[in-house]
Amino acid sequence: MSSKILNNNADLFSKMVVDAITSVKTVNDFGDVVYPRKAVSVLLQHGRSLNESRLIQGFAMNLSRAAQGMPSNVKNARIALVDFDLRAVKMKLTMNITINDPSKAEAIRQRELDITKERIQKMIAAGANVIMTSWGIEDSMMKYMVDSNVLGVRRVKKEDLRRIAKTTGATVVHTLSDLSGEEVFDPKWLGTAAHVGEEHIGDDDMIVVSGTSSAVCATIVCRGANYFMLEEMERALNDALWAVARTCDAQSVVAGGGAVEAALSVYLDNFARTLSSREQLAVAEFAEALLVIPKTLALNAALDATDLIAKLRVEHNQSDAAGSQSRHRFIGLDLQTGELRDNLAAGVLEPAPSKTKSLQFATEAAITILRIDDCVRLNPDEEEQYR
Repeated sequence: MSSKILNNNADLFSKMVVDAITSVKTVNDFGDVVYPRKAVSVLLQHGRSLNESRLIQGFAMNLSRAAQGMPSNVKNARIALVDFDLRAVKMKLTMNITINDPSKAEAIRQRELDITKERIQKMIAAGANVIMTSWGIEDSMMKYMVDSNVLGVRRVKKEDLRRIAKTTGATVVHTLSDLSGEEVFDPKWLGTAAHVGEEHIGDDDMIVVSGTSSAVCATIVCRGANYFMLEEMERALNDALWAVARTCDAQSVVAGGGAVEAALSVYLDNFARTLSSREQLAVAEFAEALLVIPKTLALNAALDATDLIAKLRVEHNQSDAAGSQSRHRFIGLDLQTGELRDNLAAGVLEPAPSKTKSLQFATEAAITILRIDDCVRLNPDEEEQYR
């Protein structure tokens, strides 16, 4: 939210991000509550102001109806998702056909169209009133959809097909052929949604699938003056969505702003003085290394790192002496005012598992480097030395 694009509208987008992640809350096969980030998509729509960006409880795509005669809104939709071409069936390149009578060539072409027509009619007979395909739809085939009041959408991304299938309970069909060689379309392959419709936003159209059987789906529609701004918004929102999703998955947070590192550094420094062996040096150096995080935060904010770290150590030293009930353990840096504050009360938080993993990975990396005994050095060529 601190990016140069979203900074002035942080309140709007922060609420939008939190609502999007909490709306896709689900329980996995192991009984754990998860917040899948991939269930939230970001749609970029050129035009208008950032303030007109909105959250849609459903799945949206930058697509439109295949033909204007099709219905723009379908209620109680039964959706067929197919991953094959709905244009005229073409014979394989390796197939040779010998025609003695030229008049039969037209019959072959007509049969190619009839095969596609029969496939569409099988879907409609199964109860489908929305047909989505990752391929194209023949112009002549759209007539049958229009006559049956069916909404057809073509050129849907395969990734979007899979996500729609997951939220609507549909099955992505790759072929209609069964074991006996006949083509059939089973009604159980259809997905359900309360509404599928086309919305006109700016200069583009958008297909929205809402009211699905599984609510694990949300879309943030971003509006902006140009595509540079929209792409920057997408990157910032992606970071924010991941941060909120990981925080919700963690179910535990710690105070940010260097509070954890400073508290751990003071505790380890005091613990090192209780050791009478050479391990005291290793623990003391580990405690000193932890202060790199708050020092870097202060330097990046153009603040006096030495003065702030000294004050931060004093606060956490008092917390260590007072016990675990002291509010001083939540004291961290306020990089906007250059002072110390209670970051738990200020809402500056970090997921606890992420903090634990960072410390573990950094320690493992340091141990790996310390285990190196030899260093192979390649000396430069003598000719290069005299140049």
